[in-house]
Amino acid sequence: MFRDVSSCNTYNYGDALYWDFRYIQEAGGAFDWYQRYSSLRPFVRRYVPTSSRVLMVGCGNALMSEDMVKDGYEDIMNIDISSVAIEMMRRKYEFVPQLKYMQMDVRDMSFFPDESFDSVMDKVWHRCSNKCFSDVRRSEQTSQTWRDL
Repeated sequence: MFRDVSSCNTYNYGDALYWDFRYIQEAGGAFDWYQRYSSLRPFVRRYVPTSSRVLMVGCGNALMSEDMVKDGYEDIMNIDISSVAIEMMRRKYEFVPQLKYMQMDVRDMSFFPDESFDSVMDKVWHRCSNKCFSDVRRSEQTSQTWRDL
């Protein structure tokens, strides 16, 4: 039997326009890839003190940062390639000073000085990058992340 591939999609997870369109379509919703904070909490609490300066890479519209603040985390910088997601999250959390949002491509985080963060949280970006980017572009993301730690 042959599979009908006419309805299959190839997503470009590295393209800001893909994500902008997706967040416009899903306006108002929240989505946590893979696991919610409640599942990850034992690991996060073990390795990341609540006073850590945390960088959340590819935050999208996930609730993880909000849940971390509720759990006592004090300083979380959230970045995403999608300006739509960042603007939605800025408005949603404008009165939560522990959460900051910036539109940024993880492959160029030169805005941040070296050693700006104590911890980097990445639930999805690295997995998506394996599908979207060449080894060279994945290497750019990895080197940018290590530079900021």
